[in-house]
Amino acid sequence: MKFQGTESYVAPEDLTIAVNAAIALERPLLVKGEPGTGKTELARQVAGALGLRIIEWHVKSTTKAQQGLYEYDAVSRLRDSQLGDERVRDVRNYIRKGKLWEAFEADEKVVLLIDEIDKADIEFPNDLLQELDRMEFFVYETGETVRARHRPIVIITSNNEKELPDAFLRRCFFHYIRFPDMETLKRIVEVHHPGIKERLLTAALTRFFEIRETPGLKKKPSTSEVLDWLKLLMAEDLDPDDLRKDAGSALPKLHGALLKNEQDVHLFERLAFMARRDRA
Repeated sequence: MKFQGTESYVAPEDLTIAVNAAIALERPLLVKGEPGTGKTELARQVAGALGLRIIEWHVKSTTKAQQGLYEYDAVSRLRDSQLGDERVRDVRNYIRKGKLWEAFEADEKVVLLIDEIDKADIEFPNDLLQELDRMEFFVYETGETVRARHRPIVIITSNNEKELPDAFLRRCFFHYIRFPDMETLKRIVEVHHPGIKERLLTAALTRFFEIRETPGLKKKPSTSEVLDWLKLLMAEDLDPDDLRKDAGSALPKLHGALLKNEQDVHLFERLAFMARRDRA
């Protein structure tokens, strides 16, 4: 069972090595990187390439680890008991299975995505240590132990918003997705926008990397944002000459696809003003 990338996902060699190492070790793959570098999509592409079903658990700031195992609805059971409902006799009627339970009881091997784990409380990763390590958990309400029928391929993503506990990191195989260089980014663009003109692509990516390297930029535009930007450039049928940097217009064409906050817009406006002043 080897992952080699797919036609729709350009995976650098170090990333494919990381995926296959995690599969061989039967450890969760912890993937970090800038937002928009394809961490979530990686899990979907791994599932597709290996012919496996994917189960996605998207973590929010309010998500608790217990929700990934199961939730017991005591309120509904109390209400039903007051109404004389026969369902109250079986506590299983009030247990809602979580994503880990779903992955553990699957009849076949699956890919389990735990997306943006760093959004949750700092205790969230610690609360999943034993379950991800032993691939089992205990259901107190029924007295049963749920064990994985087939050990899932677990892919965990993080945007580095919080430091993860050392005990959790020890149980993972780690990989940081570096931002692609010019040649790799060209390959990614050609997958999403086949047939794009070479001159436009070269001019746009040259301008894009200039923007990313601008000192003082609060949020660097990502891979997903350059793909959106190129789609707009093609739709507007802009000429490569329109993208060249000049002192009078530091803001890139259709900059709303690349710059996502007012501080960065103001930064480019100040750079344009200073350039015009120096020329005067």
